[in-house]
Amino acid sequence: MWSSPERPAYPHQALAVVLQVRAGRLHVMLWRRGNEPFTGAWALPGGPLLADETLGASVARQLASKVEVQQLSHLEQLETRSDPGRDPRGRTVATAYLGLVPAHLDPVLPEDTAWHPTDALPETAFDHGSIVGSALGRLRAKLSYTNVGFALAPPTFTVAELRDIYVAALGYEVTATNLHRVLLRRGVLEATGEMTPPGRAGGRPAALHRFVTRTLEVTDPFAVLRPPSTPR
Repeated sequence: MWSSPERPAYPHQALAVVLQVRAGRLHVMLWRRGNEPFTGAWALPGGPLLADETLGASVARQLASKVEVQQLSHLEQLETRSDPGRDPRGRTVATAYLGLVPAHLDPVLPEDTAWHPTDALPETAFDHGSIVGSALGRLRAKLSYTNVGFALAPPTFTVAELRDIYVAALGYEVTATNLHRVLLRRGVLEATGEMTPPGRAGGRPAALHRFVTRTLEVTDPFAVLRPPSTPR
């Protein structure tokens, strides 16, 4: 690779933080490294950016070896890390993407790959644990002012089921009533006109809802969802 003092050449990697709500907790997809450095530690899916591909194409290629890319309902660029010491082998720049998988899917993963709760991460390689933290911050912010909840939810759901997904993603309690009111006011949700079959949620049948659109939209640029305040 050609380089000069004005245009130094450094390896550039594309990484993916893939998140999904599983069993009521937000999880991230990680794979266990088999080589140095950080042998045995868990890492984000990713790899080198090739000379003839864009970052978007690179992250899609890297993800294809771990999960069916079609199962991702949302993918966006998250951040670029350029700390000279982040890779003990030498300077490596990394651009991370945030990907979301709906809760009703159960992707088949390779043997070296597994889902881990974001609130109980194992030992991670490089700065990947910190990158997961950045992804959580991005997701939680976007749950406030966009309709990105569609990317975590199944096609149809009850308000109680959606509330559980939001609680897992946000990391704090929200009530189904308030969540329903806020999302209806923003024009994010609509009723399908159908009810749950007997026994799906227990008790009386509940109304099914869906997101009005399953593409990302800013719904309230000044909105912020905050944890409930603690009494003094």
